[in-house]
Amino acid sequence: MAIAKAERLMNLALCLLGTRRPLSKRELRESIEAYLEAGSDDSFNRMFERDKDDLRELGLVIETVEGLDGEIGYLARRDSNRLPPITLDAEEAAALGLAAKVWQQARLAGAASGALQKLRAAGLPEDVDPYGPHGALEPRIPVHEAAFEPLMLACRDRRPVVFDYRKASAAQPEQRHVEPWALECWRGHWYLAGWDRDRGAERVFRLSRITGKVRSRGGRCTAPVPDVVTVRETVASWAGETADRSARIRLRSNAGYPLRAKAIAVRELGDGWDELEIPYGHGLDAWLVEFGPDVVVLEPAELRADVVDRLRAVAKG
Repeated sequence: MAIAKAERLMNLALCLLGTRRPLSKRELRESIEAYLEAGSDDSFNRMFERDKDDLRELGLVIETVEGLDGEIGYLARRDSNRLPPITLDAEEAAALGLAAKVWQQARLAGAASGALQKLRAAGLPEDVDPYGPHGALEPRIPVHEAAFEPLMLACRDRRPVVFDYRKASAAQPEQRHVEPWALECWRGHWYLAGWDRDRGAERVFRLSRITGKVRSRGGRCTAPVPDVVTVRETVASWAGETADRSARIRLRSNAGYPLRAKAIAVRELGDGWDELEIPYGHGLDAWLVEFGPDVVVLEPAELRADVVDRLRAVAKG
């Protein structure tokens, strides 16, 4: 259905752009196969009006002209629908090149490269190299999870999805029905923020814990989508980036450097162990589990219990 409509809109746009005189509804219907297949005049009229409105929403300037015989005609003049020349200075080109490099190892690499090639064809100055070196940093956003691409498309199209998800504290995955909002990358891991239909609340899912395929579901999303800032704050909170208190842990010497980088205070205990005070927020228990036997939680008690529960779940397989 989506492909058929896109083809119909393209054909209508080409007809309106290619004509030198206004075309009537009758002429447009005779020129476009999808309109010929319309069951009745009323069906065609409704389809044509929707298509005309869609093209206008996409930015096509369509003129309505009344002929000498009173018949209404339509056309899209090329001079009214020609984009202005693309002009980019060195800084703007560098920003685009940096963005393309970010996705060089991800699934959007082809789209990013193609976009820059189109800019070059549209007039990007030859002496500006968007891929050229602009600093010592070489940013990368690796995307290895198979769930990334279908979730990215579902976020774009506002389409509900279903997938099997294994929580860090659970031995087996369970099915989740989600209205996706946005994908965010934190500390090298991708997260999906969305509305969990089964729980009736917003949730954040780590893509590496999604098992099997992401399947689309019919219908539209019904939960209101927060603004971008709210979504990012939600992801940051569930990923352990928001801390409202502190915790004390024992950490093996010469281990856990990411924890040491966030430490508020460090004290040597001897015998190959250090004591750290670190920020404590949602998600810290899942992060500490990743360091295995190199970390022992001292306080608070609820954090220690959460880490023990996660380790037991991992041990059960």
